[in-house]
Amino acid sequence: MNRDALLHVGRFVILILVQVFVLNHINFMGDLNPYIYIIFILLAPININKSLFLFVSFILGLTMDMFGDSGGVHAAACLIIAFFRPVALRTVFGLSYEFQTVKLGNIAFGEKLAYVTLMVLTHHLILFSLEIFNFSHILLIIKKTLFSSLFTIVVTTLVLFVFRRRDS
Repeated sequence: MNRDALLHVGRFVILILVQVFVLNHINFMGDLNPYIYIIFILLAPININKSLFLFVSFILGLTMDMFGDSGGVHAAACLIIAFFRPVALRTVFGLSYEFQTVKLGNIAFGEKLAYVTLMVLTHHLILFSLEIFNFSHILLIIKKTLFSSLFTIVVTTLVLFVFRRRDS
């Protein structure tokens, strides 16, 4: 197993452990948790095999569902943002993505923040829509999406800043 593959496996395991054993127990302001486990999806290589990426993203979400007894909502949200990721990358990075020259460690803060925000908002909207699954509670879905997204974006941005790699 090469160094990059080992890095991604380690990131997968560490993010799940931190999410399950630390962050899922925060419950800030009643029920807000940062869902930083999606950093794995955000930082996956641009040129990763698409089928493998979708499968691993599904397994990531399914693992979260098994620890949280949440019935598949994390698996669905992870699978959808993994599928949506090329659109988000193309939207935010344009030609840099088309020519596969995007390296998250080397991009401007504004672009990184736009990418993280787009992916987190998408993930959370899907997650809470499936969790609540009642259109009459649309305001609750929007409230949970916005507040949890804000919390997740702040924590994710801090994690990406603190643990950034110069060569990635």
